[in-house]
Amino acid sequence: MKKLGLNGKKWLKGFHIFFCCAWVGAALAMNLLTFAANPATGDELYAVQASIKIIDDFIIIPAALCTLFTGLLFSLLTNWGFFKFHWLTVKWVITVGTILFGTFWLGPWVNGMTSIADLERSGAFDNPTFLHFRNMNAWFGSTQALLLVLTVFISVFKPWGKRGEGK
Repeated sequence: MKKLGLNGKKWLKGFHIFFCCAWVGAALAMNLLTFAANPATGDELYAVQASIKIIDDFIIIPAALCTLFTGLLFSLLTNWGFFKFHWLTVKWVITVGTILFGTFWLGPWVNGMTSIADLERSGAFDNPTFLHFRNMNAWFGSTQALLLVLTVFISVFKPWGKRGEGK
């Protein structure tokens, strides 16, 4: 497959960084709403949950998929490859893992909390399913945000060297 030239790599890198920034920033914003918002009424609770869901649906999901897509293009169209470097392998594992975890757990928890808050309003404060989803989302959502920040630093420092090279 033909490799990208210098200008193409710069454009691809710019888009990759943009989508990564959007994903990390949105994850941090969702965590900020989860931990800092203190809704006093059912309507306020629903507003917070609806805001989190909007961030998830319209920023997290597209940014995560575009980050994955531009990463795939980097691996295919440059000399980086998929698993040539240990740090790159770790980034792939974190990226795919966080997307899958978000798809099958975090997203459904957010959707469930939003639905419960919409239907029950102030009753959601005492709903065991809502409270469970909120607790799980708080723990694992913050863990996911930290993992995303970690991938940024892995990209900057590129630790662990090339695969197959002895030290």
